[in-house]
Amino acid sequence: MRHGKKVNHLGRKSAHRKALLKNLANALIEHKRINTTVAKAKALRRYIEPLVTKAKDNTMHNRRVVFSYLQNKYAVTELFTEVARRVGERPGGYVRVLKTGFRKGDGAEMAMIEFVDFNEIYSGKSSGTEGKKKKRRRRGGKNKSSDTAAAVASTAVAEKIDDVKEEE
Repeated sequence: MRHGKKVNHLGRKSAHRKALLKNLANALIEHKRINTTVAKAKALRRYIEPLVTKAKDNTMHNRRVVFSYLQNKYAVTELFTEVARRVGERPGGYVRVLKTGFRKGDGAEMAMIEFVDFNEIYSGKSSGTEGKKKKRRRRGGKNKSSDTAAAVASTAVAEKIDDVKEEE
């Protein structure tokens, strides 16, 4: 049984695992999206989400705590400025893990991990659709265009039937 075992050791000693997660976190902050294995992506999600939560409150103490994890001042600056600005009102769930298939060499399951608010495709914040968000409903039924098309079609059929009867 695995009661209370929350950490995925990733087949590494603790120092190697900490270095791996630090480097993955720095790469994710710099590029906003990286490709890695599913196990590493899930471990990285548990590692970076508390750091993003700390970055929402820009204090010297939080900067020093985050720097102790990342040990890269450029990544800390990027996290506290651009990333924190985008996720400021989000209560959690700052990254998403999308499975992308299997690696050709060894068959490892691969995933893409990315910050949620930096993907315009999923967030709907692209430049062409701003201000044009349509309200969605679960209501069934036909829309107006299909009703008018059906009415036009039924009148056309009725006219053809009348024409055929007159010719007889």
